[in-house]
Amino acid sequence: MSEIVVDAFVTLDGVMQAPGSPDEDRDGGFPHGGWQVPYMDQAAVDFVNEGIVACEGLLLGRRTYEVFARHFPAVPADHPDAAAAAALNAMPKHVASRTLRTADWENSTLLGADTLGAIARLRARPGGELHVVGSAGLLRTLVQHDLVDVYRIMVFPVVLGSGKRLFAEAARAAAFSLVDSRATAAGALVCTYRRAGEVTYGSHGDG
Repeated sequence: MSEIVVDAFVTLDGVMQAPGSPDEDRDGGFPHGGWQVPYMDQAAVDFVNEGIVACEGLLLGRRTYEVFARHFPAVPADHPDAAAAAALNAMPKHVASRTLRTADWENSTLLGADTLGAIARLRARPGGELHVVGSAGLLRTLVQHDLVDVYRIMVFPVVLGSGKRLFAEAARAAAFSLVDSRATAAGALVCTYRRAGEVTYGSHGDG
């Protein structure tokens, strides 16, 4: 069975919107695009590359797919991101969108109208990891239907006060275990959490 792994950059208040550049995602008049760029040291780049190496493929929403499809096929061979770009270009990309009619980035497939059914079939295949990057709408659907197996989260020491958040009010209760954590020199914290069953409850008077 494949695992669905979420790779996310988030602020202290959980915002994941438009980390890369000011014009990447302006939904709701979001004014903070590019907020994580000053913190992208080598440890942060390593976090990204580790996810690429582990990938069997990507699950992407429309907007993230379009950003990636514009950038990675055009990365030149002498660019520092060339190896990552080559890996991303070559791997399967599965795109959840109600509006896209074609997905022209090489090795891309539209999931179709039955998004959840298509994801369930991908997840049922043996082995491998399917990584979700960005894609807030798709991620919200996965969380609502308890389809996330692993979170790889890089938390940055920033509070923005507005924007799309990693977990919305409709998130289902679920328990995860911390399997890895480390800090970067720039002050970000990288944590990996694996699904660990249902949330359990108690009181301070127990035991």
